[in-house]
Amino acid sequence: MRLPAFVARFAAVLAVLSLTVSQAAAQSILRDAETEKLLDDLARPLILAAGLDPRNVDIVLVNDPSVNAFVAGGQAVYINSGLIGEADDANEVQGVIAHELGHVTGGHAVRGDEGAKPATGITLLSLVLGLAAAAAGAGEAGMGVIAAGQQAALGKYLAFSRAQESAADAAGASYLSKAGISGKGSIDFFKKLQNLEYRYGFTKNDLSEFYSTHPMTDDRLTRLQDVYEKDPAWNAKTPPGLEDRFQRIKAKLYGYLADPQDTLRAFPTYVNTIPAHYARAYAYHKEAFLDKALGEADALLKAEPQDPYFLELKGQILLESGKPQEAIPPLREATDLTSNQPLIATTFGHALIATEDKANYPEAERVLKAAVVRDHDNPFAWYNLGVVYEALGEHARARLASAEQQYMEQQYGEALRSAVAAEQGLPTGSPDFLRAQDIEMSARAEVEQQKKKR
Repeated sequence: MRLPAFVARFAAVLAVLSLTVSQAAAQSILRDAETEKLLDDLARPLILAAGLDPRNVDIVLVNDPSVNAFVAGGQAVYINSGLIGEADDANEVQGVIAHELGHVTGGHAVRGDEGAKPATGITLLSLVLGLAAAAAGAGEAGMGVIAAGQQAALGKYLAFSRAQESAADAAGASYLSKAGISGKGSIDFFKKLQNLEYRYGFTKNDLSEFYSTHPMTDDRLTRLQDVYEKDPAWNAKTPPGLEDRFQRIKAKLYGYLADPQDTLRAFPTYVNTIPAHYARAYAYHKEAFLDKALGEADALLKAEPQDPYFLELKGQILLESGKPQEAIPPLREATDLTSNQPLIATTFGHALIATEDKANYPEAERVLKAAVVRDHDNPFAWYNLGVVYEALGEHARARLASAEQQYMEQQYGEALRSAVAAEQGLPTGSPDFLRAQDIEMSARAEVEQQKKKR
């Protein structure tokens, strides 16, 4: 009986959107102060052009080598690290962000049911008719009805998805235009996608558009090329400083994520640009070549002594090489220069704790508390704050910090126990007590929900 295979195949198709929505959770999020600042600056004019508030829109970097970007409900755009690596310039990334913002404003991530429900209806009807035919003795005819129904449902769902992509293309083009940003990068990136399709044989000759959730790339290029070339912003240039920052970040991510030997081949030692020093610093650090890694960091600082991200890099190398006391000066300076940027401040606080010198704990508490106020979704900061509280004998606040960390990491059972323990030692009605209660109730609800799913 082939019916389960048919059902499973269509269920897999309907899962496409939900997989897209949930893939951020399946992949690790990359947090880096410099990268997040660049992505925010690239996106800000587009977010404003889309009529959104930049304070409410997140551009999130995902550790995934595939060339992709997606939305997952709310006002968040997820960009894979592989896309940054594939892009040649900042304008290409802006084209991608503009398209994804089109999905955000169109509410596409939460409208999947609009495409799935009609498709499901067709499939269920074909199953009923097919099974009825099979029960009457016409087995082959029944299976034919089921197969035809599945084909129709698949086509209906994919047509809905392609319509969303076309709408996002149009919206993205309008946002680029309103922001005064050229669409050349968008066109160039579509050409990259087209080349990838050709490389893997995904052309109209052998892959029907019917089976694609996106319009074929050459059709998108044809539609958008005319729109962009007529736009007044077509010849607009990316500000040089923004482009330089993008090239730094691209090299930084490559050095951080790639195999060190690949990095050293891509950025040989005779190349003395800022991106090359950046990439090699991470490659040497990953190989535990402390002197070489520090040499690259010092080369960066010689070029730009007050750059907070180069100072952060040097502090990170020293800290992760077991030299926390030496890491403190560059990390303190980086924290000051960025007005206590939360991620940098967290690393600084960690270095202060790692000295195991209690004289450093009050400063660590101060910078870590400032970090969690500005970046609440920072479990590592909460972890370090809990370490400080425990060392200072403030056990209830340490349990509360642990509860915060555990809840963010979806360790709901542990968060529940930590929150209850915190409540027992905190003054009733105090802000910390009320926060512990909030975590307790939220964690308890999550635990109960998980039990129901089993």
